[in-house]
Amino acid sequence: MNHSRKHADTASGFLIVLTPKHPRSAYFHVPFCQHRCGYCDFTLVAQKDHLIEAYLEAMAKQTSELGEGIELSTLFLGGGTPTHLSIDQLTRLFEIIFSHFQLADDYEFSIEANPLNLTPEKIDFLKQSGVNRVSLGVQSFDSDILTFLERDHKPDEIFEIVTSLQSRISNTSLDLIFAVPGQSLDGWKQTLRDAVQLNIPHISTYGLTIEKGTSFWSREQAGLLHLPQDELAGDMYEFALEFLDEAGLQHYEISNFARPGYECRHNEVYWTGYPYYGFGPGAASYLNGVRRQNHRSVITWLKRVQAGDSPIVDQEELAPETRAREAIIFGLRRRAGINRREFQERYGFDLHQLSETAIRTNVEAGLLEETDTHLKLTKAGCLLADSVVVDIL
Repeated sequence: MNHSRKHADTASGFLIVLTPKHPRSAYFHVPFCQHRCGYCDFTLVAQKDHLIEAYLEAMAKQTSELGEGIELSTLFLGGGTPTHLSIDQLTRLFEIIFSHFQLADDYEFSIEANPLNLTPEKIDFLKQSGVNRVSLGVQSFDSDILTFLERDHKPDEIFEIVTSLQSRISNTSLDLIFAVPGQSLDGWKQTLRDAVQLNIPHISTYGLTIEKGTSFWSREQAGLLHLPQDELAGDMYEFALEFLDEAGLQHYEISNFARPGYECRHNEVYWTGYPYYGFGPGAASYLNGVRRQNHRSVITWLKRVQAGDSPIVDQEELAPETRAREAIIFGLRRRAGINRREFQERYGFDLHQLSETAIRTNVEAGLLEETDTHLKLTKAGCLLADSVVVDIL
């Protein structure tokens, strides 16, 4: 499918006048799922497919003030579950997107997917539409853990679907969750072995967290759910670091591992502080130093867009020091760390000028490593990254 258009001169509304530095990345949020899992606090609605038509109309309206031919290096469709949409619905969404955007020659076009949504027909459609990276919400290869997490697929189905997917789109990523109640270290090790056996080029690992407002949070408050001890969670994370490295998947960000060349380029845009567009409920954008957040309620977002009102619920122009401090936080997530010279040239601050005490304290504690050129988390620092961030803030 050819997504080439003439280049746009302007964009209006809450967006920007395009400049040579206009964003080259865009995120589209697709807030539909078959079921809301007990741990999920993302912006989505379940069993509300009657809203999909209104959502597509609102997406067309929200993007209507853009020009044509805006070139993107990375495009990401997240959710929710974008592949919950039918092929006809996805076709319409792609038509909306590519009436304004075109993909650069060396592009990354990612979509999040639920394994059971990926029929052979849908995989072929995604391939033909230009999708060249798929992130699968597998979460585990252990049937008991999958049941606990309220996932609707079984381990044997994962192997079949991933094999089918990789024959068409080889750049596949798996999301895996650890530190789940009832999960043993041996069980986590086996899940990682199963994932590596599939020859996957990218794996993301996330420790289970209980967020307020989820059904897991209600169960935890009632004493019906208990997360594993921090020591076990730490052991699981450390095993992932060692095992995935041995399997050729380099640890390039706190939660992400990839073969060289398979790092998620879209997420790197966030971590390195570059601008991006965001469309859909809950989506954020970062344009001309201003961060904007769309309303998280799908219904409220729909009503605002349909009425011709702004869907933005929060807007902040970042002061230079705020931008610099956020750059430290995101930069430390990357295993390459922060290049001290480049940081000062870009943000106008020396790292020590902003966080002298915090840097010194965490270096002495063995959580940060500082060289003449870089500042980065140590292996121990990766385990305690949140506390390091609090110190810096």
